[in-house]
Amino acid sequence: MEKSLLVKIWILLVILTISSALVGNNFQHYKYIIAIIIGLTLVKFLGISFYFMGLKKAHSFWKTVVIIYLLLFSIITILIF
Repeated sequence: MEKSLLVKIWILLVILTISSALVGNNFQHYKYIIAIIIGLTLVKFLGISFYFMGLKKAHSFWKTVVIIYLLLFSIITILIF
């Protein structure tokens, strides 16, 4: 994979991490904070798994399993809080 693409993905992940911290410190409504942070975490997880762990080249079954797991986990977590 191209080094410049990996660097761009890494910079995006750092920006998402910083934005998660800013959202957690600046918003007052807890429901919205949880949903926004979980959404940013989903994007970060997908970026890491697809580009840095090689899931991009994996079988479509594994891609589907990871995405379904993420959706179920995020929905359950948002419903709990």
